[in-house]
Amino acid sequence: MKVKRTELTWWERLYLPTLINGFKVTLRHFFSWKRSEVYGDKQKEFTAKTTMQYPEEKWDVPTGYRGAPYLVKDVDEKTKCVSCQLCEFICPPKAIRITPPGDSGVVDREGAEKMPEEFEINMLRCIYCGFCQEVCPEEAIFLLEDYAINGETREELIYNKGKLLALGGADKRAYNHHVQCDVDEGIKKWETKTREAGEQPAFH
Repeated sequence: MKVKRTELTWWERLYLPTLINGFKVTLRHFFSWKRSEVYGDKQKEFTAKTTMQYPEEKWDVPTGYRGAPYLVKDVDEKTKCVSCQLCEFICPPKAIRITPPGDSGVVDREGAEKMPEEFEINMLRCIYCGFCQEVCPEEAIFLLEDYAINGETREELIYNKGKLLALGGADKRAYNHHVQCDVDEGIKKWETKTREAGEQPAFH
């Protein structure tokens, strides 16, 4: 299939119009005293706009923002991941690698089948698509509001299970969906599953 491209004029081929338009946008923001809506409440105490002091100050990301994926713990500080590997299979860039515990796997809570021996996410590959969050049956992985991912080497940007749990478990937004009305401690999922299993009739 051939794509018919628009013929550029001599003036457009000089690239000057695009360059000039870019400078116009920059100068318009530079000489404007209007406060930016991006900074939100961070500039409400100022009469004019100010420069955001990054990284001490960061943007207020909108609701539903898809940032970096991290593992989270339940309300009892237990690992929620059960090594089903669905997130690893569905990940488009193959950024997730899970090492199951095998037959001798150790669990750290009642009602769990197996905990991952290792869980790694390559942040250099991750495209923040959110497929891992959507497919996880245990709600063990969430895309949080962290967008400042940096490191000096490639190895630093491959997050292991310990780092993923530390980053995700420290963020209460990750499991706010567990908190019900007038129940501060949230839903203890594994206690519910154990109770429901015990209520099932026994087969002989």
